[in-house]
This record gives sequence, C-alpha cells and structure tokens, in this order.
Amino acid sequence: MTTGMSRILCILVFACAVFGAASEIEAVTHRGARLIVQRAPNFGNDLAIQLSIDGRKVANIPRDQHYDGVLSSGRHVLTVLALPNTEQRRPTSVGVTVGSGRTYIFTAGWDATRLVLRRSKTYVPTTAAPPVR
Repeated sequence: MTTGMSRILCILVFACAVFGAASEIEAVTHRGARLIVQRAPNFGNDLAIQLSIDGRKVANIPRDQHYDGVLSSGRHVLTVLALPNTEQRRPTSVGVTVGSGRTYIFTAGWDATRLVLRRSKTYVPTTAAPPVR
C-alpha cells in the first residue's frame, strides 16, 4: 500500500471513530437521564426494596443488587417500600426533576425505623436487579 493511500485510510478510520462517538453521545443525551437506586450496606439481609417510578413498580432490589434504568427528562416521583412489609410501614416517596444526559444516584436506608431515600454522590457497584414484569 502506498503512503498516500495509507494516510487516506487512517483519516477515514479516524473520521468514522469521531462520527460514531458523537452519535453515541447524542443518543445517550436524547434518551434521558440515568437513574441508579442502591441499598445502604446495613439495609437488612432479609429485606428487599420495592421501587416504583411515577406509580409503576419497576424493580424489587434484594441484597447485593441495585436498580439501573433510564428516565425521561422532567419531574418524576420515586417510591420505595421495604419487603416483606410485616410492620405495615408506609412507602417513602421522593420527587426528582431530571435532565438529559445526567446520572442520578439514590440510596435507600434507615433513619431509625423510617425508610429513607437520599441522593448520593457515590455508587457502589453491585449486580443490577431484573425489572419487574
């Protein structure tokens, strides 16, 4: 292969890589925001978290798992409930307004005997919980 053809090939490969990366970034931005809901380390071995978004159940999050999904831009209500709910506790809800291309991390935990859902800055990698069908 000649040097001229080699340069053209390199330029084409580079252009395809840049165009492909730009398309991928644009797709992530347009499809909404990433939402991660994780459990506090001391949440409880025998409890799962039932997560609902805007009134629709989306996941049951057992020990060593988290929810990882995409939300459309705008206002949403996240609701969590500890399962089994043997003490007849009420669900906890948090409103959040999300923007495209951002990641929102929440951690479910306990404040004394009350279930809370707090915004987090850190994410502890675990296995993603399967969606509720």
